[in-house]
Amino acid sequence: MIGFLKPPAHREVLPEDEADATYKRFRLQVFIGIFVGYAGYYLVRKNFTLAMPYLIEQGYSKADMGLALSGVSIAYGLSKFIMGSVSDRSNARAFMTLGLSCSALIMIFMGTVPFATSSVTIMFVLLLMNGWFQGMGWPPSGRVMVHWFSTNERGTKMAIWNVAHNIGGGMVGAIAILGMAIFADWHSILYTHGIVALFVALLIFLTVRDTPQSEGLSTIEIHRNDYPKTFAYGESHEKELSAKAIFFEHVLNNKFLWTIALANAFVYFVRYGVLDWAPTYLSEVKGFSFQQSGWAYAFYEFAGIPGTLLCGWISDKLFNGRRAPVSIGFMLLTLVCVMVYWKNPAGNPNVDIAMLIGIGFFIYGPIMLIGVQALDLAPKKAAGTAAGFTGLFGYVGGAVSANIVIGYVIDSAGWDTSFFLIAGACVVATILISFTLRAEHRAAGRLLQSGPSS
Repeated sequence: MIGFLKPPAHREVLPEDEADATYKRFRLQVFIGIFVGYAGYYLVRKNFTLAMPYLIEQGYSKADMGLALSGVSIAYGLSKFIMGSVSDRSNARAFMTLGLSCSALIMIFMGTVPFATSSVTIMFVLLLMNGWFQGMGWPPSGRVMVHWFSTNERGTKMAIWNVAHNIGGGMVGAIAILGMAIFADWHSILYTHGIVALFVALLIFLTVRDTPQSEGLSTIEIHRNDYPKTFAYGESHEKELSAKAIFFEHVLNNKFLWTIALANAFVYFVRYGVLDWAPTYLSEVKGFSFQQSGWAYAFYEFAGIPGTLLCGWISDKLFNGRRAPVSIGFMLLTLVCVMVYWKNPAGNPNVDIAMLIGIGFFIYGPIMLIGVQALDLAPKKAAGTAAGFTGLFGYVGGAVSANIVIGYVIDSAGWDTSFFLIAGACVVATILISFTLRAEHRAAGRLLQSGPSS
């Protein structure tokens, strides 16, 4: 297993005049691999929420479901951070394939074996395991991104890649509806997604490659003559770092990274506070059918695609690469949509769906920009850990709270109180992101004065 995950050795480098066609082919191939692959991860991460109304009908409380669902977020946040460090020293192709395969098998088990949904404890443990394997998706994708795409194209490429989780999340609802139509069994919400995810894992293995050097190509910086602007790039940045150097030299002592990580916790609280409880809320409060809830869930995710792309474009073109102003604007618009979604009376389904689309459109932009900032703030050999650090706060701090806290709040104080918390999280996230405005402005000023480095 260790040999399977070990990064492949560097091959003899092709001359640049012979490498261009090979580079183009591999860049497209690996991008497709991590795009479809990460979408596949979402198929078996968020499908459990669509099964929750059926489990509640069997006698489980909302607090029970929130506790069980929190297993994914707890393990995912920790795994994204810890396994991010492992992925920085592993073969991205093997690492990403293994994680999705294990996650898919757990979902198939939960959908086909009655014992798997027989108690909250069992569901929590299985979802905890699933969350751990889910943490093996983003870090290797980040490793591939920083090795195959250079600095001045990475923002755009990351924005495009980032919509993979919207496509994957949106397909959860569509595949659930298809599974129910074919099998007429709510358990199909679990195992149908797992079967599809296994095919996606095979695609990852066939398409993803670890680094250009492992395919006999020069580094992306040399190939595109595009070097990082925030530090002096050299051969040392192509050497694998020790876990100690990654954690203590490049991640834990980075104050800016801490700030965006804290903001990420509140952004994720909003994201999952709305998304994970949407099927139950729409069913109980707004009178939606399963099909209506499933499509509304899908629209929420699909709306993130144009929202993310627009957010990245505005950040690059109108704010010269500054992320904070755009994130603040998008978070304020998210708050408006949350308030309307909350206060809209039952019987106006089009308004509810429109507001879910609005929340999905605006919330994913800040999530993407925080991920881009994390990659830019660390050397590429520590990219997975830096991204995992912000993910740790997002999932363990934000998503877990959205699962457990909101579940208990709904049972004890009602839906209104839960939406008050979600709206408050929008405000706090906006304030934290605003703390980075001055730092970004100073960094932009230094770059304008010094000019690009090579």
